[in-house]
Amino acid sequence: MSDPTAGLQITATGGVPGWTVDDLVRPGLRRNPRRAHLWVSTVLGKHIPVAPSRIAAAAEALADHVVATTHIDVGTPTVFGFAETATGLGHCVARRLHAPVYLQSTRRAVPAVPTTARFVEGHSHATDHLVQPTSRGLLPADTPCVLVDDEISTGATAIAAVAALQPTVRASSWVVAALVDLRGDDDRARCDALARRSGVRVEFVALATGSAVIPPDLVDRVAALPDPPSPDVGGSEGTVTRLRTAWPADVPDSGRHGTLEREAQAADRATAPVADAIAEHLDPGRAVVVVGHEEFMYLPLRVGAALEDRGWSVTSQTTTRSPAFVADRDGYPLRHGYAFTAPEPDSARGRHGTRHLYNAAADDPRTQRVLIVDPPSDTAALVAPGGVVEALTADGRDLLLVVSGGTSFDALARARADAHEAIE
Repeated sequence: MSDPTAGLQITATGGVPGWTVDDLVRPGLRRNPRRAHLWVSTVLGKHIPVAPSRIAAAAEALADHVVATTHIDVGTPTVFGFAETATGLGHCVARRLHAPVYLQSTRRAVPAVPTTARFVEGHSHATDHLVQPTSRGLLPADTPCVLVDDEISTGATAIAAVAALQPTVRASSWVVAALVDLRGDDDRARCDALARRSGVRVEFVALATGSAVIPPDLVDRVAALPDPPSPDVGGSEGTVTRLRTAWPADVPDSGRHGTLEREAQAADRATAPVADAIAEHLDPGRAVVVVGHEEFMYLPLRVGAALEDRGWSVTSQTTTRSPAFVADRDGYPLRHGYAFTAPEPDSARGRHGTRHLYNAAADDPRTQRVLIVDPPSDTAALVAPGGVVEALTADGRDLLLVVSGGTSFDALARARADAHEAIE
C-alpha cells in the first residue's frame, strides 16, 4: 500500500494564529460503509495519546475564539458536548467559559434513567445520541448554547442536534464550536437553509478551516485493503494491578447528567486523591499513558493533568467504538490497533459489541499504561478473554487498572433538588 490514506487529502484554508488544520488533524481511514474516512485529531486525546496540557490548550483556544467572534460572553452559555469523541473537549471548553451547565450526549442506554432528547449521527459507527440531564429544569432557558464537536464535515449532525435539543435546552441562540471546519460552500448553504427552516439561529466557529478531497470510491478502496497484522504478542501476559478509588455518589464524574459550574470544585477535590493513589503505583522515571473508556474522557484526562502538573511525562486518550484502519507507516496516525469485547452491553438485551484502542504507546514498551474505567464498565467482560485488559497485557506489558468515578443519577438528582430548595 503505497498511499496509506487511499487518496484522502486535506488542505488548510485558514485558522486562528497558531492553529491550522495541519496542526489539528491527520487523514485516516476506517471500515465504515457510511463514511470510510476519519480525521484523526492530534489534540483530542482519542485515537492518538496527547499530553493533557496540549488538550487543554486547544480547548481553551477554541473557547476564547468563541468569545472573540460571537455574541457569547464568559459565564453565560450552556455548553453541550457530542459523544463519544468530544465529551472531554466539551467539558474543557465549558470550564474555560465558566459555563453554568455542561451537558454531553451519551450512548449508555440505562432504562432507569430518563432520556429527555435523542438525535442520530448519520455517518457515525454508533449513531444514537441520548440526552439525560437530571431534570429539564437543570438547563436555564433563553440563554445561548455552545455545541462542541471535534470536527464539522457537513454540519448536518449539528443542525439535527439543535433541532432535537431545542425543546430540552430551550436556548436563545446556538453556536457550533469545533476544532476544524471542513465544509464546502454547498455544505454551508445547506446548513443555513436547515437552520432557517428550524427557526433557530446557528453560528459556526472553528479553530481552523480546510478543504478535503475524498475519493468517491473511498469506501470500496478501504474495503479492499488487507487486514493489518495482529499486534505482536510476547511470551507471557503482563501483570494487572487493580485499584479502586473512592468517588462521591453526588458529584458528577462526567457530563452525562450535566455538570454545574458550582460542582466543579467538588469534582477537582475528588480527582486529586485518585491521582495520588495512581502515582503510588507508578515508576516516576518512566512516561505514562492514561487510557479512559469511550465517552468517559474527562475524569481520566483530569487525572492525567494532575500527574502532569506534578512533573510526570503523561499522555491521555480513550478507547472508541470506531473501527479504524491500522497501518504501521510513517506519517499515518493509526499505527497500532487493538480490538476487544466491550465491557458493558450495548443494550438491555445484553449484547457486548466490539471496541477499539489505537496507538496507546504500543511502540514504547517503557511507557506505563493506566486504564481508568467507571463502575458500570467494571464487569466480567472487562477482564475476560477478549477484553480490553487482555488486549493491553497480551504483549507482556503490565497494566494498572483503575476503577474510579461512579456518580449515582438518583443521588445527584437529590443533591441538586436539595441545593435548589436551600437557595430558594
